[in-house]
Amino acid sequence: MLEDFPECRLWFDDGTNDDGKVVANPNIGYGMYTITYANGSSREFYRIGLSANTTGISVYVLGLDDKTYLTRTYGASIGKASVTGYCIKFKRLSVINADALQAAIRHGMNVDQNG
Repeated sequence: MLEDFPECRLWFDDGTNDDGKVVANPNIGYGMYTITYANGSSREFYRIGLSANTTGISVYVLGLDDKTYLTRTYGASIGKASVTGYCIKFKRLSVINADALQAAIRHGMNVDQNG
């Protein structure tokens, strides 16, 4: 990731909220985009996130307006993975097409803020 995008912002999230309560799995993020919520507020967040969990690995590709893009573009070629509007989930790297995963990540890092 850092080889392809050496200047991208690096994020570390331990999965806890402001009160110290665990609310998610720890994750690492790369890049930056602005999330705008329905109430009009916004905040910066990563574009690509990686998280290990009890069922394997999740790769989050955030900031895509077209929630069908990942499934349409990579769903058939990625291998043994679950692909949703913003997440590619798999048990281990050996069961997926790494080139397809890398293409999805590159797309997510290069898409415009409104893409």
